[in-house]
Amino acid sequence: MARPKILVVGAGFAGVECVRRLERRLRPDEAELSLVTPSSYQLYLPLLPQVASGVLTPQSIAVSLRRSRKFRTRIIPGGAIGVDVKAKVCVIRKITGEIVNERYDRIVLAPGSVTRTFDIPGLVDNARGMKTLAEAVFIRDHVIAQLDLADASQDEAERASRLQFVVVGGGYAGTETAACLQRLTTTAVKRYPRLDANLIKWHLIDIAPKLMPELGDKLGASAMKILSRRGIDVSLGVSVQKVSPEEITFTDGRVLPSRTLIWTAGVVASPLIATLGAETIRGRLAVTPEMNLPGDEEVFALGDAAAVPDLAKDQDGAFCPPTAQHAQRQGRKVADNVIASLRGEPLRPYVHKDLGLVVDLGGRDAVSKPLGIELRGIPAQAVARGYHWSALRTNVAKIRVLTNWVLNAAAGDDFVRTGFLSRTPVALRDFELTDSYLTPDEIREHVEEPGQGVLDR
Repeated sequence: MARPKILVVGAGFAGVECVRRLERRLRPDEAELSLVTPSSYQLYLPLLPQVASGVLTPQSIAVSLRRSRKFRTRIIPGGAIGVDVKAKVCVIRKITGEIVNERYDRIVLAPGSVTRTFDIPGLVDNARGMKTLAEAVFIRDHVIAQLDLADASQDEAERASRLQFVVVGGGYAGTETAACLQRLTTTAVKRYPRLDANLIKWHLIDIAPKLMPELGDKLGASAMKILSRRGIDVSLGVSVQKVSPEEITFTDGRVLPSRTLIWTAGVVASPLIATLGAETIRGRLAVTPEMNLPGDEEVFALGDAAAVPDLAKDQDGAFCPPTAQHAQRQGRKVADNVIASLRGEPLRPYVHKDLGLVVDLGGRDAVSKPLGIELRGIPAQAVARGYHWSALRTNVAKIRVLTNWVLNAAAGDDFVRTGFLSRTPVALRDFELTDSYLTPDEIREHVEEPGQGVLDR
């Protein structure tokens, strides 16, 4: 009798935790496990700002899936671009460009999210994101390049515009990105004797009335003081009206000459979710507390792509936030429920209360709220880095990250570009291929009439 096929889409926190749990709790003869991902590593997203600022090397937060000798899941190198839940088929575009139909008995959808953008003129053509490893490395090259180009320029106006940097998004990603990169440029400018350090200016913009409101008023105010002390200009209740290669117009009427816009204004569920034709809540797939489609125990969804009811909160309509903490725990619970569905056992709901928040602002600056306890400075930094270090999946990754932290603390930053700017500059539209997904009609065509480069499995 053929083994049932379990297909997991996505190698983020949710997908990898699910696969690891399935491998531990299922015998090899019980099911065939497959994981769809374009890259055979798990990216530790919370540390991306430290890669962008050069504190960590890119390899240190790209945790290889193939290093483990016990890893027996088949990796399908590509991206899921459509799902037909009636036919139980996932349409995959491999990294070779070949489109294949992968049949399944159970599917776990953990495709994550993409950067949320708006219909702002020039945004996707001129802004840079902070969602992928390549974007973080590119941003580091770009920022250092602005210092080099400003140093080489004889035009005072061009020099000033290259030294103005804008980060949009007052959440954790945006705040940490602005703080870490500001620290990088402040240190780097000392090596550029022709540049006036006072010309370097970082701007943090957010439409919300508060910076990181989840931290609470006191810690939020502490974070604001740290940013202000460093000279970062924080503008709240403001957004971007339009963007050009050389200037940014804000909704309050200001026009800022700048060559750098880093966009971190939230995320939305992967476009894969829209291909299912199922109910969504603010773009996230509506699921039960057990994280399966209502009435369908063969399709599960979790992480950033799913609206998972938050049963730990005493209010109707509350959903789990798209954080790594929830994604990891949801991955383990979904794995248990997938196994239960195969064995004819009852599914169990996901319940988890957030354990706290950590924000690393670089150097000795941090604010943290573990288990509701408010911390600042070095204690907060110890908690933040201790949490991230312990959450890394392999000992190799832990050693690399710890070594990078120690080396950076002892020797300081390096200001070396790695060559990403030797080709045509790229922006948001180039890194996140959100237009590569199929429509429901195209999915049916691939499923019902395989061929033309489509392999029917």
